[in-house]
This record gives sequence, C-alpha cells and structure tokens, in this order.
Amino acid sequence: MKKIIVLGAGLVGNSIAEDLSKNHNVTSVDVNKDSLKKLKKLKIRVIEADVRNKVKLKKITSNCDLVIGALPGFLGFETLKNLIKFKKNVVDISFFSEDPFELDLLAKKNNVIAVVDAGLAPGMGNIILGFHNNLMKINSFECLVGGLPIVRHWPFEYKSVFSPIDVIEEYTRPARYVQNNKLIIKKALSDPEIINFDNVGSLESWNSDGLRTLLYTMKNIPNMIEKTLRYPGTINFLRAIRDTGFFSHKEINIKNNSIKPIDFTSKLLFKNWKMNINDKDFTVMRIRINGTEKNKKITYEYNLFDKYKNKTTSMARTTGFTCNAISNLILQNKYQRCGISPPEYLGEFMPDIKKYLIERKVKYKKKILK
Repeated sequence: MKKIIVLGAGLVGNSIAEDLSKNHNVTSVDVNKDSLKKLKKLKIRVIEADVRNKVKLKKITSNCDLVIGALPGFLGFETLKNLIKFKKNVVDISFFSEDPFELDLLAKKNNVIAVVDAGLAPGMGNIILGFHNNLMKINSFECLVGGLPIVRHWPFEYKSVFSPIDVIEEYTRPARYVQNNKLIIKKALSDPEIINFDNVGSLESWNSDGLRTLLYTMKNIPNMIEKTLRYPGTINFLRAIRDTGFFSHKEINIKNNSIKPIDFTSKLLFKNWKMNINDKDFTVMRIRINGTEKNKKITYEYNLFDKYKNKTTSMARTTGFTCNAISNLILQNKYQRCGISPPEYLGEFMPDIKKYLIERKVKYKKKILK
C-alpha cells in the first residue's frame, strides 16, 4: 500500500482521494477545513494547511510515494516547483497558466517524474492523441468538451464543477490553435458554433485555450483546435460581462477604495455557480483525429457522455479518475520518465488508462467515420 498526498480537497480533489483510498494510504490537504469534512467522515486522513508554506509542505510530503496536485491554477506552478525541489513525484491537474516545461530541467536534475494536465481536457484528450500519433500521420485534431448542469437555471445555466477562478480564465485567456501549420491567436469566446450531440441536443462551442502543451509537443500536426461547450446563448451573456470590464484585473476607484472588478465579479458569480447538494452534472466530449494510417485516409471519433453518479460530479469522475489511472502507472513503476510529462507522452498507456476508467463506468466510445 503506497502513501499518497492529495493537495486540494475541492470537488475533484475529494473524488481523487476517495477513489485512491480504496487501495492506498491517502492523506488530503486543504487550507479550508470545511472542504475536508467529507473525507474525514470516510476516515481518510486530513491535514488543514496552506500549501504556500514551504516548510509545512515539505514536512507533509516528506514520507509519501506520490503527490497529487488538485489546486486552483494560481497555486499550481509554484507548488509543483517546490515539490520537484523536494524530490517528490507528482501528478498535477491544477491547470496553471505558466509553461510547465520551465521546470523540466529541474525535474530531471532531481530525478522526479512530474505529469501535468492529467485530467480530462487537457488530459485524456491528449492521451488519445498521443496514442494515435504513434500509429499514424495525423492531419487534424479537434477536441470539443464541456461540463454542464443537467437542469438549466437562467441566467447562468452553469455550475462550477472545478475551481471557479479557473473557469473565468477560460472566458478571458486568448485562445490558441493551429491552422495549416500556423499558430492562430484569437479572443476567448470567438467563432461560436452550434453543434448537436446525442443524449444532450444542441450546445454552443467557442475557441478556448485548451491545447496547451500540444502546441509544442505536436508540431508535426498541421491542424489542432480545442473548443469549450456550453448551453446555447451563453457566449453573448459572457461577452457582455467580459467586454464591460467585469473580468478586468485593473483596479478602479469606488468611493476612495481601490478594487479589482474581477474580485467583485468573482464574489457574486461563485455564489451563483456553486454546486448545491441536489445539483447534478454531465460531461460531454468529442474528439476527431484525421490522417493517414497504413497508406489509407482515416478519421477516428471518440465520444464521451458521462453523468453524475454515486454522489460524485461527472467532472470529478472524468477528471479525477484519469488522474488516478496515471498515478497508478507511476506507483506501479510502469511509467518512469523523469522530467515534465504532459499527458500526450503517455499515449502508449491509453489501453491501461481506459481500462481503469471503464472499471469506474467512464466510457469513451470509438468509431471510424466514413
């Protein structure tokens, strides 16, 4: 039985800890004691601590076999950097904005395995792409993905199934994609399109910045794009908020007090976006990979439709269980590459990861398009 430390006890962090605790000795760490209550009831060891305290973080992780980072993005990079300095193997899902490859030499120097973006998208989408990249010449990769509440409530028609501050990043961070071997940068929420999905109906897609490491590791692929999915009508609503300045980090003065609009907006939105006890969600993802395999043109399509199960959100299941599948590969010494590893590096292990997910009723359906 291995010793695992899970940093962060949000919806996804809780799911990760609960799942891994069935076969491992798990300790969960969070600065908010309320976030740890559920795990405490499950008799999982918990520690209330701030990961920004390097001395405490080093002490907490000193005797563990693996650390999992399930923190908000703004804490992810520095925490990962510190863990690498502590010579700890890490699997991270924090979706930080910094370039993880800045830590590659440090990780190699310290003989550390560090897998980043080990969730859904980025995450499983990258693994699927990496698997096919080893077998064929790919011309295009498209990933459409979204997590939504089953019941739509106006005006937001959305519930935050991971760190809310990272959700806002999706609406403001410029979207990067590759078209005809050229990097294209557009505003987030650009190029809206209505797409129909089985089990769901019509959803609205837009450009988002989800390719991340693929922009550097898959330069052999001339066309790559990732889009976020929401209920129709969401884009205009979000554009109005963003373009008015509600997501701005630039301070404004109100009655001799300086305030960042993003702080005010977050305070209001997070209350409305919070998953309530009776809220249930679903996750939908469609991946298309087009190219040439064995001298024949071929297009693979993967579809995921997953719903809230066993008092666990779908996003926590689809993200957390992917993270855990990767974690087990490291704990079993199947994956031993030192340095920073984005999930596409684990393409050869897709069968193992899919098996782990299927055992937890997370199923990706593959078909060949004609």
